[in-house]
Amino acid sequence: MLMPSKVKWRKQHRGRMRGKAYSGSKISFGDYALVAKEPGWVTGRQIEAARQAIVRNVKRTGKLWIRIFPDKPVSKKPAETRMGKGKGAPELWVAVVKPGRVLYEITGVPEDIARASMRLASYKFGIKTGFVTREQQ
Repeated sequence: MLMPSKVKWRKQHRGRMRGKAYSGSKISFGDYALVAKEPGWVTGRQIEAARQAIVRNVKRTGKLWIRIFPDKPVSKKPAETRMGKGKGAPELWVAVVKPGRVLYEITGVPEDIARASMRLASYKFGIKTGFVTREQQ
């Protein structure tokens, strides 16, 4: 599962997801991309599940780039625990995604196959996504 090897601080604030993505909003490597349409958290498990869906559908041809990384720890307290006693232990890692952020890029496959594989990957996320090509930007 994707997670940082070392972090400066074990726990983080939840933060806000206002505005559009500035960095990572252009297609840099591939010809086709999956782009976020709304803000949200994408977990490391979701990123890996979408990657597997894409790789299986394109039958390991072409080249795939993952443009997000889960570097934010999310803490949870155990079930049926009383209030207080501090913040819970880090449970999972998420990537903060804003609208316009490129999630995956792919090249070396026809557009119809790329579109189908990105559609399968989009089912793995809890946010709305869209398919874009290099020419559309």
